[in-house]
Amino acid sequence: MSAPDDDGDPAAGSRTPWTATVLTLFPEVFPGPLGVSLAGKALDRGLWRLDARNIRDYALDRHRSVDDTPFGGGAGMVMRPDVVDRALADVEDRPGPVVNLSPRGRPLDQGVVRELAGAPGLTLLCGRYEGIDERVLEARGVQELSVGDFVLSGGEVAALTVLDAVVRLLPGVMGNAESGGDESFERDLLEYPQYTRPADWHGRQVPAVLQSGDHARIARWRREMAEEITRVRRPDLWARHQAQQAAEATAQPKRRSRHGGAAHDDTD
Repeated sequence: MSAPDDDGDPAAGSRTPWTATVLTLFPEVFPGPLGVSLAGKALDRGLWRLDARNIRDYALDRHRSVDDTPFGGGAGMVMRPDVVDRALADVEDRPGPVVNLSPRGRPLDQGVVRELAGAPGLTLLCGRYEGIDERVLEARGVQELSVGDFVLSGGEVAALTVLDAVVRLLPGVMGNAESGGDESFERDLLEYPQYTRPADWHGRQVPAVLQSGDHARIARWRREMAEEITRVRRPDLWARHQAQQAAEATAQPKRRSRHGGAAHDDTD
């Protein structure tokens, strides 16, 4: 499935849309939830494209077989390298990296999401059964990405997760370009608590600082809450945040000029 090139949106016509190609045994899964809300509207506006292809279309026999028993024995089936290679060859001109969704892959985090959003596109390979023959992954230089330390029935749900995270960072997708900067995992901090009307709900009050109108105090409170929640709930993120803060502090120039101003380099 592909979005139209341009539906009258200036942003859509000013550049080549970010392109997602998905190789799967179940193309009917897509766009799924990506067809609604921000991602769906952006797809309709041509801000990104989605092309889901059926790996069975590249099978070599009339039964459209894509798998076979594993060498060395064991339970389950393995996706054949020749079939997967034909599928990859058909889309090798697509922009961006080729990624196999696998539990043994690089963990998906917000840094990886930003990296993928900065590429011109992405090809996602959705495995099934016991996985994909290792030889085609090596031959094609396929990267691997994991959405978590758990087992799914296939790569499709993981692909939806990756695409949802990436698409929302593409230019023009989010209505408020600054809203992404305050969300969880930006700067390795979880997000601060959010509140809306009514101010009094079953005796539970919205924190007074958020009703004060003092934007500096609100910003400090949100920062403190984000730090406290991260420290308590995700010590791993908190340690990473502290390390990043220390590195940034070390990188700041501390030298002073003889006139008392900030230091600077003079060149002849």
